[in-house]
Amino acid sequence: MKDRLKEFCKSLKIEYVGIAPQGPYYDFEKIWKNQIEKGHICGFEEKDIQKRIDPNLTLPGTKSVIVCLFPYFVGHREEANISKYTFARDYHLIIKEKLELVAQFLKSNIEGFEYKTFTDTGPLSDRYLAHKAGLGFFGINGHIITYKYGSYVFIGYILNNYPFPPDEPQDRTCYQCFSCVKNCPGSAVLGDFTINPLRCKSFITQKKQNLDERDIEILKKHKLIWGCDVCQDVCPHNKKVHETVLDDFRESLSFYIDYEELKEISNKEFLKRYKDRAYSWRGKAILVRNYEIINEIKSQDGL
Repeated sequence: MKDRLKEFCKSLKIEYVGIAPQGPYYDFEKIWKNQIEKGHICGFEEKDIQKRIDPNLTLPGTKSVIVCLFPYFVGHREEANISKYTFARDYHLIIKEKLELVAQFLKSNIEGFEYKTFTDTGPLSDRYLAHKAGLGFFGINGHIITYKYGSYVFIGYILNNYPFPPDEPQDRTCYQCFSCVKNCPGSAVLGDFTINPLRCKSFITQKKQNLDERDIEILKKHKLIWGCDVCQDVCPHNKKVHETVLDDFRESLSFYIDYEELKEISNKEFLKRYKDRAYSWRGKAILVRNYEIINEIKSQDGL
């Protein structure tokens, strides 16, 4: 059944698919507790440690985890003021659709097949699962790196009750050139394969709370008003990578958010225009705030 799964994924242009074991993941528990002790968590993660390491608490009877990678790189754009991962339609929507196709294929071929799909917002660590499934290796910046697409990949996974045999993790790491450590705007990449997300510019662009002086200093390091690509763009593993073969990430591309447009439209109109974009969930006020800080525009709205 595993071969049929991979063949079906190939028909959807999903080139990277692997199987992670059913857990619990006690090795990850140690890593995660260490992050908590250091205060290196951002609050978006699952708060229940047991749910973070045990798929059975999310889907009782989990026997394996299907993990898929979705490349999104379409080239560098000098005019961009948003991260590469937001150029196309919201990846949550795209990946959910594709994982559902995979799950329905399995449901039609496996009696009693049960599943739950996740990307980015699930209780488990996406990158840990991708590594366990043999799909890539870790960079010092914490990203999963692949040979063909570098680290420009999204991760989705399917908890399920079928005992697919797990794949073996890759026994290697990145070059450890420390380019990501040296160039990170907030010095968030710590050089030991962990990061402090609170100093990551990508996280800061999403913060709803008032920004402190250090946040503002980090935000002004470059022109992106949403996200940050620095640690990936300087990575030697990302030189000469292939562009995505997935049509969904090559269509409806937008590289720039116009400040004057943001100021003119209402919140309701913003959501109407940008509801299918990965930055829309925070609303327009955060984007306006970021733009004004980076471009040193005095706000007239007290943002």
